[in-house]
Amino acid sequence: MLDAPQSEQQLEEYLTQPTEAVLDAVRALDGDLIILGAGGKIGPSLAVLASRSLRSINLSHRVICVSRFSVPGVADYLRQAGVEVIAADMLAPGVLEALPDVSNVIYLAGMKFGSTGAEPMTWMLNAFLPGLVARRFAHSRIVALSTGNVYPLVPVTSGGATEQTLPSPHGEYAMSCLARERMFQYAALNGGTRVMLIRLNYANDLRYGVLHDIAQRVLAGEPVDLSMGAVNVIWQGDANRVILQCVPLCAAPARVLNLTGPETVSVRWLAERFGELFGRSPVFIGQEHPDALLSNAAQCWRLFGYPRITLMQMIEWTAAWIGRGGRSLGKPTHFETRNGRY
Repeated sequence: MLDAPQSEQQLEEYLTQPTEAVLDAVRALDGDLIILGAGGKIGPSLAVLASRSLRSINLSHRVICVSRFSVPGVADYLRQAGVEVIAADMLAPGVLEALPDVSNVIYLAGMKFGSTGAEPMTWMLNAFLPGLVARRFAHSRIVALSTGNVYPLVPVTSGGATEQTLPSPHGEYAMSCLARERMFQYAALNGGTRVMLIRLNYANDLRYGVLHDIAQRVLAGEPVDLSMGAVNVIWQGDANRVILQCVPLCAAPARVLNLTGPETVSVRWLAERFGELFGRSPVFIGQEHPDALLSNAAQCWRLFGYPRITLMQMIEWTAAWIGRGGRSLGKPTHFETRNGRY
């Protein structure tokens, strides 16, 4: 069992450590990999994982990251790891056309937080841009990140929405995310583009995620909202590995895969566990509802095996990180939101 990360350098090492299954997946790549929208929470560690994996098996395929890179230091971190960086606004005229032709695409670009009040930009990034990308890379394999928000709220006792659950997005953010999926599905149906849509919800790095949010509130004595009484969580490193392993599995028509942890986890229980670790009683507001935004990832774990990092490890690592003042990205998940407004 891995010890809790003691520094950001060690945390990044954990997040980007290849497994044999990941190495097998990158061996199946038939050319370069481009990651679009790579400057956010997921992109940097995913890109470094890909680069490390390729180097470890002596493959010369390039890993190329495209983003505006508005967060200082991210582009330099990627360059130091052997990743090629293209700083650009993909909505600007001519930018997509100028990108190199590649065999493999991972699409991460999108907008969630701040989407309320900025609905036109939300639809541009979440729906219009995917259509342009699908056309530009029509002959590539495309793994496109989506979200469990396209599903309806389901009973907490249901085990979560499966890939067969009909989408029923609530709010403009979720509707725009379903539109993103439809753009890629159209490309797969009408042009034969090979696509995998990954509906990810609540990846956790010690610097962000649902566990980070709850731990911060418990330690600070701030109330934990129980309005969304249950969640799914997954370690970001495990999510990274699944995303890379999905590249060779792209198909036409597009495939859909839920990506999250195997447990349905009570928010109250999580707060109480953090309370035990911090030596204080959590404060609660709101009331649990019988339904929640939950996904069933049984198909994912049948394909790839169970996560390497367990729920209890994530809880203990997060408590240790928060307790000693570890850095936060300052990007709350707003997991408690039930009205679809982010």
